[in-house]
Order: sequence, then structure tokens, then C-alpha cells
Amino acid sequence: MNTQPPAIPVGLFGIGLDTYWPQFPGLRPRLEGYQQRIRDRLAGSGVQVVDGGLVDSPEQARVVADQFQRAGVQLIYLYVSTYALSSTVLPVVQQTKAPVVVLNLQPVRAIDYEAFNRLGDRGAMTGEWLAHCQACSAPEIACVFNRAGIDYHLVTGTLDDAEAWQEITAWADAARVAAVMRANRVGLLGHYYCGMLDVYSDLTQQAAAFGCHFELLEMCELRRLREAVTARQIAEKLAAFRREFDVAPECGETELRRAAQTSCALDQLVEAHRLGSLAYYYEGQPGNEYENIVTSVIAGNSLLTAHGVPVAGECEVKNVQAMKMLDVLGAGGSFSEFYAMDFDHDVVLLGHDGPGHMVIAEGRVKLVPLPLYHGKPGLGLSIEMRVKHGPVTLLSVVQDGRGKLSLLVAEGESVPGPILHIGNTNSRYRFSLGAKAFVNAWSKAGPAHHCAIGLGHVAHKLEKLAALLKLDYLRVC
Repeated sequence: MNTQPPAIPVGLFGIGLDTYWPQFPGLRPRLEGYQQRIRDRLAGSGVQVVDGGLVDSPEQARVVADQFQRAGVQLIYLYVSTYALSSTVLPVVQQTKAPVVVLNLQPVRAIDYEAFNRLGDRGAMTGEWLAHCQACSAPEIACVFNRAGIDYHLVTGTLDDAEAWQEITAWADAARVAAVMRANRVGLLGHYYCGMLDVYSDLTQQAAAFGCHFELLEMCELRRLREAVTARQIAEKLAAFRREFDVAPECGETELRRAAQTSCALDQLVEAHRLGSLAYYYEGQPGNEYENIVTSVIAGNSLLTAHGVPVAGECEVKNVQAMKMLDVLGAGGSFSEFYAMDFDHDVVLLGHDGPGHMVIAEGRVKLVPLPLYHGKPGLGLSIEMRVKHGPVTLLSVVQDGRGKLSLLVAEGESVPGPILHIGNTNSRYRFSLGAKAFVNAWSKAGPAHHCAIGLGHVAHKLEKLAALLKLDYLRVC
């Protein structure tokens, strides 16, 4: 959707038993050929593969562990090519300290028994069997990892198994999101919406869970940047508005220029602090310059969200984390809350005022004037959009009463039908549970009243991300 972050380095190594090579001369090249197929397919999925080759001794395991550490691998794929001793596995994983996915992949769905038996020679037959006995090591590796306290994930199938490869690439996607979240700089501008107790967040807990940095920003810096914006920059931003929005004719020139000037300043603020996401809210006294700024941010924040810097209103830190995760997955991630329930059609309406993720919109996003911002000071420009029809995923980062974080997920569908044209994002969603049961199940899980909405069904990737981040995971549908 938007430009994706650089490919993360992932380690790949196979395991075998050095005792076999002189006994079965063609076995090792054959197994290395299988590993080459895995390497090529991984590379085609957009990761940087650091190939440790076929490890067949504890000594070689140490060498590969050093290689993975130097490369900074974010995830290890361990390919079980044949039976191998667990002593060739443990040193790599212990020393590298990266999450590990065990690939228990047979070359084919079943041995060709007739061809196998025609080999006649029992030595040749044993060598053929060893090329297919990947499952033999799976319980041994699992046993050792369990006893060593090492988290691991097992994928079983064949080299060409579509379901297995969906799992394999999903682990890489999850690891990429985890890496981006660790490096992310989250800007906080202003303060919480007063009284939204569910929105208040423990920043220390967020930093501990995701590894991100929080940059506390000042409105006076944004004001300084805004006052330095040039007429040429405003003209360029106005052109961007008309290019990326469907600008309503009733948008006054004064309001457009006010929003464009603020958008330029927001871009500079993001660049100056190297922000990857932003949560904001401010009010200011009537007629104050800060009020003038904060009532003109929606257009600029929507552009930032569409171009890889998600922005959440009401200083909703937990939700901007969810938006960022969906954005890195290529699903979008738009700021939303429950708007209404349509019991006649068994759907839930979700949307929000403020910035939306324009890339996931059904058609062009409208930039419209609002005579007031409900529950907020002032007036200005806002956007109207609905999410593309089709499968969607909802995500919330939930903090419980003990301060523990978890990921709450639901899959549903954005469906056509009437919506509210009030200068907000707004869409209709259908869930397999039905509207009543969905709202009950989602609410009882304890999220804040906001959530992030992305395109596609990506719950399987978010479940893997939760495992990598060691967060609890709950999917309600």
C-alpha cells in the first residue's frame, strides 16, 4: 500500500547428521537442494535471507550462530532436512537469541512406495527414506526447546504446501512488524482528551512491550514551524490536497490555506523528530493560536497516515500502536470507534472524526468543511470516507487492570449500505457472530473505545506478532 520498511534479515539453516554422508553419497546434495528451494522462496517473499547452510555438527552450529549474530537476524528458520541430533540445533538458537520457526517440511506429500521398493538394495532404500524423514526430529527438537525454556513455532507440511507457506511467510511478516515497532518513534503532541479514562496509557509499559520510543512534543514547536512556512510551500500543499482529496467546492480558500500551512508544519515536525507515528489532542483557549493550529490538522494528519506515519486523535497511544502494526502489514489501519448498530441489517457502523487512512478508502476521500467539531473546540476542514468493501480486520491494544498488554482482534467484512455523511470516516461492518454478540464479546475484552481497522483478514499474522512480542492474544471472531 505505502512504501514498506527495508527487508529484515532472517536466518535459515538446515540440519543433518554427518554420519550419514559417507554412508549415503547422494543424500547431502539432495537435501541441500531442498534447502535451496526454501531459501529462494523466502527471498521471493521480501526478506533478506542469511543462509547458514546445512549444519551437521555442534562445532558447525557455533559457526552459524556467530554468522547470525553478526547479521542481526530477527527470526530463524530451522529446516529439518533429515534426522539430526538436537545438539546441532541448540547452540544456534541459544546463542543467537532470535525467535525460531521449525520447518518440518517433507519434499513430497507421500513416499512413492512402489518406486521405493523397486530400489531393491536396502542401503539405497534407507537413503531414500532418510530424504523423507523430516518428522523424525520434530519431537526431539521440541523436547529440547521445552526443557531449555526456548519459545519456538512449528510448521509442518511439504516443500510446496500452500498452507505451510502461508504460515512461513506470515512469521516473516510478523517479525518485520516487531522490528518496525522496536525502532518506531511515537510522537505525543498535546494531552489526553480529559475524562477518557479508557484512553489513558502507561507509556513505560508500552515501551517495554513494543520496544518503541516516545517523543514528547510541544505545541510551541509546531507553532514555530507553522509560522516559518512559505507561500510556495502552502501552494505545493494545496496542490497535494487537490491531488489526493476530492475537495468539496464549499471549502473556503481561507480554510484550505490554513489547513495547508498546518500540514506543512506537521510534515516538518515529523521529519525533525524522525517520527513513525503520532498521537495528538489539544484544545487551547478560544482565539488562542494553539486552538487555531489544532482545528486545522485533520487534512495534514490524514496525508501523514496515508504515507506511512499513522496519526491517532484524542492522544490515543494504544490505538496508534495498533494503526502502525496494521500499516506495516500493508493493511492500512484507520482510526475508528463504534458509531451505531443497524439491527435491521445486523451490521455495526464504525468511524471517527479526524484523520483516516485514505489508502483503504472506497473511492476518493472528500475534504469537506465542518461548522463544528463534535465534542471539540472550533471548526475547520474534515474528511469523509468509507472503507473499501470486502474483508477487514479490527485491532486494539488492550491494557488490563494489572497493566498487562494484549492484542484484541476480530475479522469481519466492510459491506455496502447507507452511512452517515457528517464529515467523518464511516463504514458498515458485518461479523460472523452477528452485531449483538460481536459488540458484547469485543467490549467485554476490555479495549478502549477506539480500534484500528485494516483491509484483509490478517488475524493469523497478528497472532504470530503477539507471540513474538510475548503478548496475550484474543480473537473474538
